[in-house]
Amino acid sequence: MDMNVLVGLGGSDESVKTLRQTIDRSTEAGDELTIAVVEKPESKRSQEEMCEEATGLLEEAGADAEIVALEGDPGSALVDYAEQGEFDQLVIGGGTLSPMGKIQLGPIAEFVLLNAPTTVKLVR
Repeated sequence: MDMNVLVGLGGSDESVKTLRQTIDRSTEAGDELTIAVVEKPESKRSQEEMCEEATGLLEEAGADAEIVALEGDPGSALVDYAEQGEFDQLVIGGGTLSPMGKIQLGPIAEFVLLNAPTTVKLVR
């Protein structure tokens, strides 16, 4: 059964890793993929660079996905976008392991997990 997957990205290296893994998985599974790039001015890559990166990775994988750039607060923008679409799953990167081996969530990941209308998958 094909799923409709939304992946939310900032501009970090983790985001690139999350995207790579999600593209691989969705290609294997035949899932429909939508890539949402959020605004995070403090990130390593700008929103525009991240959209270009996504386009490049999709071409490399021979995959097809819609890429959208979301304005405003990253967490709310992602949740609002997820609510408007027919998504089965929302994938976000995030979650670093603490020295004690517990997953620590950033504020965006936490907000999305608490508020998203769909199943959220955390890639780390």
